[in-house]
Amino acid sequence: MGSNINETLGVWSEWFMLLAAFTYLVAFVAFVWDMASHSKAIGKAQRDAERQGVTSREGSKELVGAGSRGGSVSASATSAGSRVGNDAARHGAADGGASGPVAGEFRTTADARSKGADEFEALNYKDSISRPAARAAVVVMAIAFLLHAFAVVARGIAADRVPWANMYEFCSTGALVVAGVYLITLIFKDLRFVGPMVTGLVLLMLCAATIAFPTPVSPLPPALQSYWLIIHVSIAVAASGLFTITFAMAVLQLLQSRREKNLAAGEETKLGFLRVVPNSTTLENFAFRLNSVGFVFWTFTLAAGAIWADQAWGRFWGWDTKEVWTFVIWTVYAAYMHARVTRGWNGNRSAWLSIVGYLCVVFNFTVVNVYFPGLHSYSGL
Repeated sequence: MGSNINETLGVWSEWFMLLAAFTYLVAFVAFVWDMASHSKAIGKAQRDAERQGVTSREGSKELVGAGSRGGSVSASATSAGSRVGNDAARHGAADGGASGPVAGEFRTTADARSKGADEFEALNYKDSISRPAARAAVVVMAIAFLLHAFAVVARGIAADRVPWANMYEFCSTGALVVAGVYLITLIFKDLRFVGPMVTGLVLLMLCAATIAFPTPVSPLPPALQSYWLIIHVSIAVAASGLFTITFAMAVLQLLQSRREKNLAAGEETKLGFLRVVPNSTTLENFAFRLNSVGFVFWTFTLAAGAIWADQAWGRFWGWDTKEVWTFVIWTVYAAYMHARVTRGWNGNRSAWLSIVGYLCVVFNFTVVNVYFPGLHSYSGL
């Protein structure tokens, strides 16, 4: 009876995983649609503000000319000109970052630069009436997360253990953590601009799990039958989830930095969708905060793995390929933290270091697990 239930849950887990992947795809399309439509709305607001500013300046010149000829300007005309100028000042933006009601939900490139802001606006769902696609994308992603969570939990119950003993389970659970961290962050920070990349990466991880690393439900190898599996791997998954989000923000930072240089030089840019993205400095600062937390988690992962290795194999460190690459990842992110804090490696250099660190994480998880034999060969393939 129990085996039948476990088999049923295993089948349900696979179907719900596919359903979650399809729902993430819908959320991805909604996020992309929101970015495109919102960017278009901001561009229109910018052009309207520029035209309004030109009209205001021409009106002021006419008023001054009339005053010099007639000797005085009526108080009502002066008041009207002042109101027009104030409206243009409030709604104008030099870089496609209109700060009016269209884009007031989070600071855009020009808005953040003009205010000297380095922080995102808090997300307020009640005030997001101008972005139905964004609200729909968040709701759909939350539904996908619940379906995904059921699939992962069902897999764990079917296997009668924690569901991260092989590459299929680690990848699917890691994708769940990425989606969960992103949704939790949305409660405090408006990061919907990074939604397309996050949902895209989650989709990629689920596709890798189901297509490249399909693994049937199986018992744990003897070396993994320890409570350290829960401690070590859960923290590693959490760190990988944070690094995934900071990787997406680093890519956006590089694109935004290039766009800002083009605009400063008076050149046209085809990256108009970045109007809805905060400036490169804001992206860099927030990514650094998340990377700091991820680095602490990865440090604990390294230490817990050494303790587990001592219990399983009688030594803390054996230069196994997996151990070496775990240390390489720690070294890259340590260099990122040190270079940015003490050496002044700001801007694109810090973004590239963050990207290199994440590529090391991906290499460690894919190439090392599949092609390098060792004591950590638990890919399940």
